[in-house]
Amino acid sequence: MEKMGGNGLSLARRLYTSRAIGLVLGLLCVSVTMYPLNPAPWVWALMLFNGLLWPHLAYQWARRSTTPYHAEHRNLLVDAFMGGFWVAAMHFNPLPSATTISMMAMNNVAIGGLRFLLVGTVAQILGIGVGGLIFLPLFIPETSQFQLYACLPLMCFYPLVLGLICFRQAHTLGRQKRELLALSRTDSLTGLLNHGAWKDQLEVEFQRCQRQHQGAVIALIDIDHFKSINDTYGHVAGDIVLRHLSKMLKQNLRATDVAGRYGGDEFCVILPDLPLNSAAAAMDALRDRFATLGYEQNPALKVSLSIGLADFDPAHTDATLWLNDADQALYEAKTTGRNRVICCGDGRPHHELLDSV
Repeated sequence: MEKMGGNGLSLARRLYTSRAIGLVLGLLCVSVTMYPLNPAPWVWALMLFNGLLWPHLAYQWARRSTTPYHAEHRNLLVDAFMGGFWVAAMHFNPLPSATTISMMAMNNVAIGGLRFLLVGTVAQILGIGVGGLIFLPLFIPETSQFQLYACLPLMCFYPLVLGLICFRQAHTLGRQKRELLALSRTDSLTGLLNHGAWKDQLEVEFQRCQRQHQGAVIALIDIDHFKSINDTYGHVAGDIVLRHLSKMLKQNLRATDVAGRYGGDEFCVILPDLPLNSAAAAMDALRDRFATLGYEQNPALKVSLSIGLADFDPAHTDATLWLNDADQALYEAKTTGRNRVICCGDGRPHHELLDSV
């Protein structure tokens, strides 16, 4: 994943922080352990370079590399090699050596899992071998109290820093996953649910109505003569019409209503816990408001809607039958003159029904 995103630059930035803190704390542990051994000046210089300068050089190396991801893995192997080298230089003093090896192992596992742990272990063993040749393979079996206290900051604070970095990365990945999921369920032009996501919500609502013995209404909305709008005014004008309708749906529906773009010029709405006559009144008001909209780019453009409604029927065995009822009502609305709201099984426009009451 790092290879795909920024070629590993985000990995380099995360490791820069953990490496800088870890090596400063490691410098304290190693220098206190090495002091009684009276090391040569070049050893002190190497210690200071490794603890204070190497983190910054490693980051710049990775940042300027054409493949920062691979450069950082080389840097981690250098870290592992130097960790093994200092274990041998400390003559395998138990606590400082165990602390150094365990912190390196924890870092390698956090970055690359078990596979990179094995690779890092090989680098550590190689570092121990080189250090053993230089400092002779001696063993100091006791850790002084002063050396113990020098190891505590590395043991206590570095796992905290590494854990915080891993938590932040997991949080970022979780947020990105949620954003990708939202994008996969959203129509890019209108911002409403896409066909598949709305069908999922329809199934959820169908199951709820069956389980709780409650009602709901489906509305299928079709923009009248949409192909002619595209042919006459252009596809940009058609997109504006689609966005206007989606905006009006968002502004006029209840928070519990679920709107989506079913496909092309067709929209769909789930209206939970609403009687059919109330849903028809709401959709008829929407149709009226939409018909009065003006379009600055095309003042002559007037757009109407045909809407089909279907109430939840407990006799239906699946949500597709419910949707078919709404589709049949929409078909009747389009074949009986358009610009009207038709309820399934009635066949008359909603405003005519109101007049007959």
